Amino acid sequence: MYHILESRREFYQGYTFKGIMMKKILRIVFYAGILVIPASVLTGGHATAAEKAYSFGIVPQQAASKLARLWSPILKRISAKSGYKVVFKTAKNIPTFEKVLAEGGYDLSYMNPYHYTVFSQNPGYRAFAKQANKRIRGIVVVRKDSAIENLKDLSGSQLAFPAPAAFAASVLPRAKLSNDGIPFMAKYVSSHDSVYRSVAKGLFKAGGGIQRTFGNVDEKTRNQLKVLWQTDGFTPHAFETHPNVPQDAARAIEQAFLGLNADAEGKNF
Repeated sequence: MYHILESRREFYQGYTFKGIMMKKILRIVFYAGILVIPASVLTGGHATAAEKAYSFGIVPQQAASKLARLWSPILKRISAKSGYKVVFKTAKNIPTFEKVLAEGGYDLSYMNPYHYTVFSQNPGYRAFAKQANKRIRGIVVVRKDSAIENLKDLSGSQLAFPAPAAFAASVLPRAKLSNDGIPFMAKYVSSHDSVYRSVAKGLFKAGGGIQRTFGNVDEKTRNQLKVLWQTDGFTPHAFETHPNVPQDAARAIEQAFLGLNADAEGKNF
């Protein structure tokens, strides 16, 4: 399920989009005024060595309650296998999550490719694994009863996205629209599920997401939508360790994650 990354370069080399290198995509984000600025830690924080408890920050693509149901059993398993308590943390939205990352507020984290390129440099999160044999794909969804047939039909529309720096669900679709010369107005609605529900209600003509979260949204909402367009596949989210986590704890937790490959519960993750 997971495999150890040979180097950080693997992430950088994978990010091209119709001939656009990752650096150019990042410039689009920065020029839009979405440069992450460090702020006070809003949640989480490093645990003391004596407590042997470490916060694991999950990017809030979906509601916190849904993420807790998905991740808590896995982190409980990791705690048992590693000997270190690993606790679930998230944030109210993706920009808040980014502020916590900028301060190094999570001991470990699950972050998207854009976040990796930023936060591996400062404060220095280190990738130790990603999901094997998986590619992340961004999508643009519209209502099933919509007459929209291609991206050009969205010209001049206000479109829903989860957050400015949501890599596959926002950065890539916006880059595609901009490079194709299709004018649009971006509205950020805090999560992938919020995008899908807003489009289903007719509040926006279209919105950005990813295949996985679209598959996980409630059936009533999903059945009202169709995928208009999708990106190429990119290296998926990374599992990261903060440089301040002691090496013995980091190594034990990393090995516990990798050990899920041979674990029946892990294979269902």
